Amino acid sequence: MTTWTNYYLAKDISDALRALSQAPGPARLVAGGTDLLLDLQQGRHPPVHTLVDITHVPELTALELRGDSLYVGAAVPLNQVVASPLVRQHAQALYEAAGLIGGPQVRNTDTLGGNVAHALPAGDGTIALLAMGALAEIASLDGCRQVPMGSLFAGPGRSTLDARAELLAGFYLPLRGIGQGSAFRRIMRPQGVAIAILNLAVWLQLEGNTITDVRLAVGPSGPVPYRAVMAEAALRGQPMDENVIDQASEALLNEARFRTSPHRSTAEYRREMSAVLLHETLAEAWQNAMDGIKVEG
Repeated sequence: MTTWTNYYLAKDISDALRALSQAPGPARLVAGGTDLLLDLQQGRHPPVHTLVDITHVPELTALELRGDSLYVGAAVPLNQVVASPLVRQHAQALYEAAGLIGGPQVRNTDTLGGNVAHALPAGDGTIALLAMGALAEIASLDGCRQVPMGSLFAGPGRSTLDARAELLAGFYLPLRGIGQGSAFRRIMRPQGVAIAILNLAVWLQLEGNTITDVRLAVGPSGPVPYRAVMAEAALRGQPMDENVIDQASEALLNEARFRTSPHRSTAEYRREMSAVLLHETLAEAWQNAMDGIKVEG
């Protein structure tokens, strides 16, 4: 079965967008292709006329400091995210998440933008970016705009982007400041299948022993990737101790909508393990923040 008719290698963002809009039939962007090509081959995605390859677009493959942000292009392979000293310095949660997606061969081709664009409620890269407070850059022929990560998702596997007129260009992450730390943890099937039963990312700001600010993302806890705002509120302005973490765990259970998945886990198991994961991830983010303070000192 033919799954596409035309394969187009884009030179720049405008070239890619024109190819999408002018294709005579259905068109899709492709970079690593680890999700899309498999879906096409196995019949989970209808055939497309044109695949637009964006792996040679400089703007989409950049990973660099831009002003007071770390920019990661959407077509940057995950192995480059993991290998980047800038990501390790400023976005520990993203570094940890990217290193857990698939295996080494998958990470050689899979891209951060592809992980996000697949719009899964427990996408590891997406959960980490949400907790890091990243902004997504969306490109169209009218220009570029930056939007909050949460606005990209319409439901499981469904993006809010216009597939014929827009593309995900990259992500802007705030640079790490003194007293800031982040971490990512997940639980996966013991057979080694690289899909998350439950994942969680934390970013926090410390002043002394007080959590002055925090962002927490958890998946899958609903139809779209989710910021746990009630759990954040339970932590914000509080000391880092067991009672506070227990209160945040209770808040997380009250707001998250864990469900049973026949191929992953029961809702009950996810609820039970969410408290464990929150304790572990908070402790690591705290240590990451303290290590940063020591380096600055």
